Amino acid sequence: MNEQRRYERTNKSTTIEVSHPSIGVLEFKGKDLSDGGAYVFLGNHRPIPVGTVVKARIKRHIGFINTEPTDMQVVHQYSGGMGMMFV
Repeated sequence: MNEQRRYERTNKSTTIEVSHPSIGVLEFKGKDLSDGGAYVFLGNHRPIPVGTVVKARIKRHIGFINTEPTDMQVVHQYSGGMGMMFV
């Protein structure tokens, strides 16, 4: 299988704070953060429909990487998680 990723991923864990009028504010555990997006684990949360654009803040152990929320779109869902890209 050919690798089709455009951006290098970091295999560091993150917390991704997601907000949207239909779900409020939720926190997800994330991994594989890149300049293109991230993979988030659903945990006990319901999946957000593919195509939904949300506001997101990325947090590491040192604090938030972005203080202002940025737009991310749900691009796919797998068992237990979602792929989200920056838009």
